[in-house]
Order: sequence, then C-alpha cells, then structure tokens
Amino acid sequence: MSNDPILLIGGAGHVGRWTARSLRAAHPDLPLLIGGRDRARAERAAADLHAEAVVIDDTVADLGLGHRRVSAIATLFTDQRLTALQLAQTRGVPHLSISPGIIELGPEVAAYMHRPQAAPVVLGTEWMVGGTTVPTLAFAKAFGRIDDISIGALLDEQDAFGPAAEADLERQTRTMPLALVRQDGAYVWRAGDDLKTSFRAVDGTVMAASAFSPNDVLGLATATGAPNVRFSLAVGVSSSRRRGEPLSTEIIIELTGMDHAGRPLRRRHAIIHPGGQMPLTGLGVALVLERLIGLDGRPATPAGLYFPYQLIGPDTYFTRLAKAGGEVMELEAA
Repeated sequence: MSNDPILLIGGAGHVGRWTARSLRAAHPDLPLLIGGRDRARAERAAADLHAEAVVIDDTVADLGLGHRRVSAIATLFTDQRLTALQLAQTRGVPHLSISPGIIELGPEVAAYMHRPQAAPVVLGTEWMVGGTTVPTLAFAKAFGRIDDISIGALLDEQDAFGPAAEADLERQTRTMPLALVRQDGAYVWRAGDDLKTSFRAVDGTVMAASAFSPNDVLGLATATGAPNVRFSLAVGVSSSRRRGEPLSTEIIIELTGMDHAGRPLRRRHAIIHPGGQMPLTGLGVALVLERLIGLDGRPATPAGLYFPYQLIGPDTYFTRLAKAGGEVMELEAA
C-alpha cells in the first residue's frame, strides 16, 4: 500500500466531500489531495477535510501536478479529454471515473485496450457507484435462476445536486434520448414513449419513471445471465418525506426466478439512505478506492478493466452502509 495521497478531481463538490468523509471515517490519517480548477474553492474544501488542495489543469499531460506522486486518481466529473486516465496509466496508478454514460464508454475502454497492463481502470458509472449492483448480486445468491431484474431508483426532488452531478444527470436523461434494457435475452434501446415506466416506492406509492441505463444494466445482465434487466429512474417525493420526515433516496431491487430447488421465487428489497444520493455515492467511490490501493489489508488490485461491483465485497458494503446511516429493507413482493 502506497503512502502517496489519493487525488480526488472534483473533490470540492458534493460527491468529493462525501467520498473524503467516508475515507476519513475508515482511515483518519489517509493523505488526500482535493483537486479542482478553482483554487479558493479547493482550498476551502481541503481545510474542512484535513486534506491538501491542488489546482487541476486538464489541458496539460500532468494535470498541473508536476512530479507530485499520487496513489490513485478518482475523476468525479466529466473529463472529456481523458487527461486524468492517461496520467494514471503513465504513472501506473488506478483510475476511477463516475461520469461517462453507457454510450460514452468507448474512449475509456479504448484507452484501457491500448495499454491493458498499465493500471487498473474502473468504469464507475453504476447507480451510486455499486449501491445497486453489489446488493442485487448479494440478493441473487438465493436464486438458482434469475429471469427478471427490475431496479427502481427514486431521487427526491429536494435532494442536493452539485453542478457537476446535475450536469451529468441532465446529459444522461435529456440529451441521451435512448435507454438500454435487456429484454428476452436481447439488448434493446428504448426511445420515445417506450421510455415511460413506473415502480412502487418503499411506501407502496406508484412512481412515474423513465427507463434509464447506467452501467448496472450491462453488469447485472452479464453477471447473472438474467434475460430481462431494466432500470427505472423517478424524481419526486421520497417515501420518508411523504411521511413528514426528511428526504431520503431509495433503490428498489426486485428479482424473479427460481430458487435452488427449482421453485418459483420472487424477492423485493430496498436500499435507503436518509441523507439522499450523495452519501451513498461517496461511500461507493471510497470503497472502490480502498480496494484499488489495498487499504482493506489485501493486495492492491492488479491492472485490469473493472466495474465497481467486481471490487466491492457485499459484506463490506453492508457493514459500511449501516455505519453511514443507510438501511437495507426486505419488502413484500408484488
């Protein structure tokens, strides 16, 4: 494990701050670099997080770091130049990005294919960076065969969005008019009225939603072999706020298939966090970074191309989720 700092590019934003808090809670002395284009903002965030600030210039190959060493790089906003990934490969350190949509994977995958032995590369645009896939795959162990995976993600309309997160969501929901689903074993792009869907929130309220395609769709379909996988996103009033409590974020996971004895089985769970989307996203980024550089006591992750769920163990995730104030609920299946 390296003593060099982890570089959080965009670390002054909401996701960056929650990532740093999650890392600090588990590793109080871990050195962190808060990288941003605005020096004053990065310095304010670094002071709050007991970290060091650095100005990032993505138009130069070294990001403006000079010879400063880092142990890993997390890019928490859209990096259209891939400067951070290329620097990570040059220096042989892991790289995680959480912004590119499912139709934007080409540049990162091409960069990895060109230099596959250079460094670990994580395609991190899963919902809440493993917050859906890791629990789903844990729940899937009860099944001998899975026929259908349905994910419903509910963002409260009052949830805090930083500028970068808002721009990413806007880009992926409005400027990308197609959504990928797996249907009867085939990958299908939905568009227009076919994007309209719905799901039941934790309290049973039916939420109008739209088909959405984070990397979860690819990962879950591949990992489970389920012929039907869909992801729906709703923005509205969360179940907790309908009860007169503070907002929350909800992930509804519904699995249908056969158990190991060949009997029909249907399970429905929810992942909930009362702090909204950002604590879960920050937790996912932190857990990926810990695994990449071996902060969990195991050898650092070797060079390769990964999704977050391939790096985060379910026991670790559920333990840290509970410590962070999150909750796992088993719901009545429809």
